[in-house]
Amino acid sequence: MKFIDEAYIRVEAGDGGNGCVSFRREKFIPKGGPDGGDGGDGGKVFLVTDAGLNTLADFRHRRIYKAERGHNGSGRNRTGKSGADLYVRVPLGTRVSDRDTGEQIGDLLEKAQELPVARGGFHGIGNARFKSSTNRAPRQSTQGSFGECRNLQLELILLADVGLLGLPNAGKSSLIRKLSSAHPKVADYPFTTLYPNLGVVSPDTDRSFVIADIPGLIEGAAEGAGLGARFLKHLSRTRLLLHVVDMAPAADAAGPADAVRRILQELEKFGQGLAGRERWLVLNKMDLLNPDDFEQRRQALLGDLGWEGPVFGISALTGEGTRGLMYALMERLEELRKADDTLDAEPIDDEPWDPLAEKE
Repeated sequence: MKFIDEAYIRVEAGDGGNGCVSFRREKFIPKGGPDGGDGGDGGKVFLVTDAGLNTLADFRHRRIYKAERGHNGSGRNRTGKSGADLYVRVPLGTRVSDRDTGEQIGDLLEKAQELPVARGGFHGIGNARFKSSTNRAPRQSTQGSFGECRNLQLELILLADVGLLGLPNAGKSSLIRKLSSAHPKVADYPFTTLYPNLGVVSPDTDRSFVIADIPGLIEGAAEGAGLGARFLKHLSRTRLLLHVVDMAPAADAAGPADAVRRILQELEKFGQGLAGRERWLVLNKMDLLNPDDFEQRRQALLGDLGWEGPVFGISALTGEGTRGLMYALMERLEELRKADDTLDAEPIDDEPWDPLAEKE
């Protein structure tokens, strides 16, 4: 199935059922009085995460989702049945926004998480509810209110612990193939990767993390050039970035230091905190250089950049250095997860916002 990470849909909650005007009519009971029942409430619309989905492609074929209308009330004080709620399945990592207002409604990041997005109409009132000492035979009732309608934008942002970035042909797809069981396309021409790829890395039993590969970036990616611009947002939820650098000398290519700076400029332009995200340098294609030449180029690169962060030399093709990188990533991610668990353990007084709550 083709990867789709954006979709536009319209959700329509059910209208409320109408109240009924009715009078009791039974033998030997004259002037039985009003007995019109209320209508039923309209169904609500929820988005619910489904771990079995990994794309928004299903929304290409169906764009409008309607919940059931509430049933009308009837005589003998019978209340109409409420409309059934509608649950629309979306992948984990879906961000939901209102297209008309630009308001972000919520992020769906947990399994079986439900997000209410459209409120059902309120039921109409039957004439039995209008009976009073001065109005013994009311003939008025109310109509059910309309259900809420919203135009939504769905954005799928992949949930990964580690994100790969770099220029085209830097070796990102080869690296994810070596570290995980994912099998993205690998070839000796630029832009082999057209869609994001996810891979699960398992250094040991019961220890794993998810790594994401996006299409290579080029200059101007933040403004829409190339393929990577559309998918940069998938790195916004990663804990750590691996910046893959092609260390093999090439006459028609930029030097490693220039390549690193170009990528950093695109991250700064794109925003969303990507430039400040923890980033490791992964110097790839060491198999194409002898050890002395590789070390010389490595020292020149680090000196030119003034780099003080983690650096790993690897060959994604042969696997040299990848095992050490994998375990270092696992240890660092476990530290970050432990820190997150400590923060989550602290009590928080704020209640979650419910967009369907009644407005005061």
